[in-house]
Amino acid sequence: MSESTYLAYDYPLLSVFWSMLWFFLWIMWFVLLFRIVVDIFRDDAMSGWAKAGWLVFTIVLPFLGVFVYIIARGKNMGRREVAQARAQQQAFDSYIRETAKGVGGTSSVDELAKLSEIRAKGDITDEEFARAKSLVLSGHGSGTASTGVGAGSRH
Repeated sequence: MSESTYLAYDYPLLSVFWSMLWFFLWIMWFVLLFRIVVDIFRDDAMSGWAKAGWLVFTIVLPFLGVFVYIIARGKNMGRREVAQARAQQQAFDSYIRETAKGVGGTSSVDELAKLSEIRAKGDITDEEFARAKSLVLSGHGSGTASTGVGAGSRH
């Protein structure tokens, strides 16, 4: 019986597939390793010595260290990642809210009220009020100081 046996690796197309599979697994291994290292540093409940121990364990014995880490602490990895994503989203939302308020936290309604008070006191003329009002409503003015109103006509 001199039948020749063909293995999957003997075919060129399957050889390419096999190489791509190993390359994909190699990349996935590094993604998993980096996620674990990030999770080690993200966990505030661990002490510095515990973090150093897990880091040394995952670097010196990477396969065993990663598998033991996933078995021992993998359940809470997702929770820590979700908590960190929520904290980032809350920080982003608060930044957007603060930015939307504008400089100094004044809106155009507040600026128009201030302009009305200044005009009622007689510090600006009706023409200056109309010009400042148009600037505030168009969004170009951010207060009476930037519109140039009130600089020259004080009584």
